[in-house]
Amino acid sequence: MRIVRWIGGRLGRAVLVVWLVATIVFFALRATGDPLEAILGGPGSQAGEEATARAREAYGLDEPLIVQYASQLWRIATLQLGDSYARRQPVLDLIAAQLPSTLALAVLALLLAWALAVGGVVVVASVRGRAARPLKGVLRGAEVIATVTPQFWLGAVLILVFAAGWGLLPATSSGLDPAGLALPVVTLAVPIAGFLSLVLRESLEEADRAPFATTVRARGATEIRLRLRHTLRHAVLPALALSGWAFGSLLSGAVVVESLFARPGLGRLLLDGAMQRDVPLVIGAVVVVAFLYVAVVIVTDALELLVDPRLRGRAPRFLRIPDVAVGS
Repeated sequence: MRIVRWIGGRLGRAVLVVWLVATIVFFALRATGDPLEAILGGPGSQAGEEATARAREAYGLDEPLIVQYASQLWRIATLQLGDSYARRQPVLDLIAAQLPSTLALAVLALLLAWALAVGGVVVVASVRGRAARPLKGVLRGAEVIATVTPQFWLGAVLILVFAAGWGLLPATSSGLDPAGLALPVVTLAVPIAGFLSLVLRESLEEADRAPFATTVRARGATEIRLRLRHTLRHAVLPALALSGWAFGSLLSGAVVVESLFARPGLGRLLLDGAMQRDVPLVIGAVVVVAFLYVAVVIVTDALELLVDPRLRGRAPRFLRIPDVAVGS
C-alpha cells in the first residue's frame, strides 16, 4: 500500500500539473486572437465567407469556448492531439520528430552542469593553505556570474569567439553531431552549473562541520576520502532535489538556444506554433514538456530516497537502503 500511495500521489500531481498547463496555454492562445487565421493560411488569407464558415465548423470553432476547452482536454486525455493548423500534419508526429534533438540537448547540458558543479566544488574544498581563500573567492564569483548570465547573451558570445573568431566550432547546429552540440550544450549548462555549485558548496561546508565528519577524521581518513565517501553524498541531496527544476529550466531554455543556433527541436517548434497561433501544436508541445518535467521530478524523488538514508523509513520498500549500505 505504501508503494501504491507513493506512485498514486505522484501521478495525481502529474495530472494536476498537465491540466493547469493545458488550461493556461489554451486560454492564453485564445486571448491573442482567432486561431482560424492559422487554419486559413496565415495573415492575408483571401478565403471567402463560405470557406471560412466551413473551416470554423470543421475545427469546432463555432462551438462555445467552454465546449472547445472541454474537447481539448479530452483530446489530451486520450492522446489524440489532432492536426497542426498551420502544418496540416498530426501533432504527435511533429513532436516525435523534434523531441529527440531537444532531449539530447537538455540531458547533455544537465550532465555537464553536474560535472562542472561537483568538480569545481570538490577541487576547491580539497585545497588547503594560503591558496584556499582566494580560490574560494574566485569560485563564489564564478558561481554568481554563471547563475545570472542570460543564455542568449552567453550563446552569442560563444558564437563570436569560437565560431566567428577562432573557427573551432560551427555556429549552427543540427542533429547529434558532437561539434554542433558543443556550443548549445555549454550555453544551457553554464547557468545551471552556477546554481548547482552554489547549493553544493553550501551543503558541503555544512556537512564538513557535522559530527559524523569529525568522527571520520578522528579515524584517520584523509580529506579527499572524507569528501568522496561521506560528505559529498550528503551535500548532493539539496542539488539532487533541484535537478527536476533544472531539467525543466533546460527545456524552456531550449526555445532560446535552438533559435540562436538554428537547431531543430521542440523549442523552435513551440515558438513557431505560438507565432502562428497554432493551438493544437502549442498545447501538444507544452503538454509533452510538462509530462517530461513531471517524470524527471518523480525520478529525482526516487533517487533522493535512495541516496538519503534518513528517508528510508518513509520510503517504499523497494527504495529502502539496506542497513549494511548505510553503515558503510
